[in-house]
Amino acid sequence: MEPGNNTGVSEFLLLGISEDPELQPLIFGFFLSMYLVTVLGNLLIILATISDSHLHTPMYFFLSNLSFVDICFTSTTVPKMLVNIQTQSKAITYAGCITQMCFFLIFLELDNFLLTVMAYDRYVAICHPLHYTALMTPQLCGLLFLVCWILSVLHALLQSLMVLRLSFCTHLEIPHFFCELNQLVQLACSDTFLNDLVVYFALVLLVTCPLAGILYSYSKIVSSIRAISSAQGKYKAFSTCAYHLSMVSLLYSTGLGVYLSSAAAHSSQSTSTASVIYTVVTPMLNPFIFSLRNKDVKRALKSLFGGKT
Repeated sequence: MEPGNNTGVSEFLLLGISEDPELQPLIFGFFLSMYLVTVLGNLLIILATISDSHLHTPMYFFLSNLSFVDICFTSTTVPKMLVNIQTQSKAITYAGCITQMCFFLIFLELDNFLLTVMAYDRYVAICHPLHYTALMTPQLCGLLFLVCWILSVLHALLQSLMVLRLSFCTHLEIPHFFCELNQLVQLACSDTFLNDLVVYFALVLLVTCPLAGILYSYSKIVSSIRAISSAQGKYKAFSTCAYHLSMVSLLYSTGLGVYLSSAAAHSSQSTSTASVIYTVVTPMLNPFIFSLRNKDVKRALKSLFGGKT
């Protein structure tokens, strides 16, 4: 197979979760339902946070931004897949594929960084409660959020530029439901050593370091909780962290598993199915895990829709 110039590539084919025609209506309904739940649930969290002054705190500032990012994160992949199923077309343009990949990486990294910042916020709140207000100022929160955006955009642009330099063969089928970075690199005919190097360097720097920060924060949090004398105090402190920790575990275990398995093997059907967890299921669970069991958020939602506060 002769290598082709990347400028000659007009489109890719997204093979999706399954090519079985009988499963397409089921897949369409399944993903449409999850997408609507994701958008509605996260939108409610944003509205509740904005409308209730009691929720104008660093913790809920980062939570509302995480909800916004999760809506955008899911919206980069699911709507295109739904359109492809509905129109019975698997095509996505070259420019559309690169754009989708770029925005997917931006919001994936934002999720990663915001979870890290939220772990730091919980660390300060539990380990240094008397200094919490002085440390977690609105200026610092805004700066941390800006840094998250800058790092995410720079990383996504770097990876996109690295893909743009590749040449692709005539085989342009992506065994996935969206334009995933590793899958695109595997389709290339030109040398991908530099791309692989950048991917794994970014994996170590932008995933391992935040994960280490989260683990360090929670090691300190656990030590502080153990020092609390009352059982009620321990429960209250732990309950503010348990939901966040469960989301971190779900995102990192599935995300890292997918990327490492896709790099080790070229059989991508299982990888495509597993990636549904961190691209669709995790953003959908965000409102339930973080907020809908939270009394403050419930009160804000009741007030928002005219109920008793």
